[in-house]
Amino acid sequence: MRFSTNIGFTNKVHKEPVTLPRNIQFILLTLGPAYFLLWGILLQPFSEMLRGLYSIIIEPDVLITDYVIIGGVGAALVNASLTTIMCIVIIYFLKMNIDGNTIAALSLMFGFSLFGKNIFNIWFIIFGVYVYARYHRTHLSNYIYIGIYGTSLSPIITQTMLLVSLPFPLRFLLSLLVGGVIGFVLPPLCAHLYNTHKGYSLYNAGFAAGIIATIVISLYKSFGITIETRKLWATGYNVLFMEILLSFFVFLIIIGVITGQNVFRKYMNILKYPGVGGTDFTFSEGFSPTLVNIGVNGIFSTLFVIVIGAELNGPSIGGIFTIVGFSAAGKNLRNIAPIMIGVTLASFCGPWSITDPAAVLALLFSTTLAPIAGQFGVIAGLVAGFIHAAVALNIGIVYSGLNLYNNGFAGGVVAAFIVPIIQSIQNRQAKVKGIL
Repeated sequence: MRFSTNIGFTNKVHKEPVTLPRNIQFILLTLGPAYFLLWGILLQPFSEMLRGLYSIIIEPDVLITDYVIIGGVGAALVNASLTTIMCIVIIYFLKMNIDGNTIAALSLMFGFSLFGKNIFNIWFIIFGVYVYARYHRTHLSNYIYIGIYGTSLSPIITQTMLLVSLPFPLRFLLSLLVGGVIGFVLPPLCAHLYNTHKGYSLYNAGFAAGIIATIVISLYKSFGITIETRKLWATGYNVLFMEILLSFFVFLIIIGVITGQNVFRKYMNILKYPGVGGTDFTFSEGFSPTLVNIGVNGIFSTLFVIVIGAELNGPSIGGIFTIVGFSAAGKNLRNIAPIMIGVTLASFCGPWSITDPAAVLALLFSTTLAPIAGQFGVIAGLVAGFIHAAVALNIGIVYSGLNLYNNGFAGGVVAAFIVPIIQSIQNRQAKVKGIL
């Protein structure tokens, strides 16, 4: 087996032949958001949906802000679909090939556009990454995925636009400046911080975003700007969203089976990967088996939410799509299940319930630590999930919900803590066996 060296910082075009032509891959990639766009249009009257989109743009969107509540189901799905399609168009015209990183970045864009990113606030940070690329006289394709991941800090843009004490033109320019600076510092931070967790937390951009958000919120508070926390969490949509999601994931599996060869054998190969950052299933096993892995993990995570009695809504679907996206870049059923079970076990030991909003997000996003379970085994995965729950439920207070990838930051901290300890124990055991 060969692992890709792409860790989310550049797009590396592989010379090896792909299983499907590039245009076909992009068509299949666009079918996903198009499917949800259609549902969004059908589920809400058009005029009401437009009003919902406007509300999504102008409302604060710090964690947790469920766009299903803010704009309605239709507006939330349309917003998520449009942001994703626009990013697909950018990637296509940058002449980039689809790889695991593409699917992960676009899935995160879709998922988080249900509770924090919108068709307005994402562009300021992407603009900053564009400036960074121009400054270093390199092509935007080298950093576009960081720009997409970095939109986890989009609530900062919205919050800046809501400084009503300033006239709109000044607020817009200030938002552009803030977004530009964030986008400009993201690439070097992501590259540097990867060494902290060595790829054992898949949400590397979330780790960097947490540090940036901490700096920004500290600066805001020093100027007397306060951020009000929110907890908007839609309920009562389980049947509707379960039907929409399960149909979509079954469709992906079917497409994967009919477009590839030896798909199930290659899917079994995917289950053998530990999933350390840089793994790219589209490169190592092909596009079609990757679709099967995505579909299986999507079904598993959706049913997991239902079985524990939690809600399917904007934020929880965002968590599911994070699992789905990284199912092309490191996650498989073997390495996500122990982490999720570890978080569930933690809920029996604390004063919180696994169905609490923050706990549901911790459950789904904890799979950033999937490489720990994949590399070191089930017990290590259970422990990592258990610790992640404690960290994720408490660390967000540092940046007042301005970093949508709260669990990415928490996962980076947990991986940086637990991996050296595990490796130290393994090294000692190896020495003992050597002596014997």
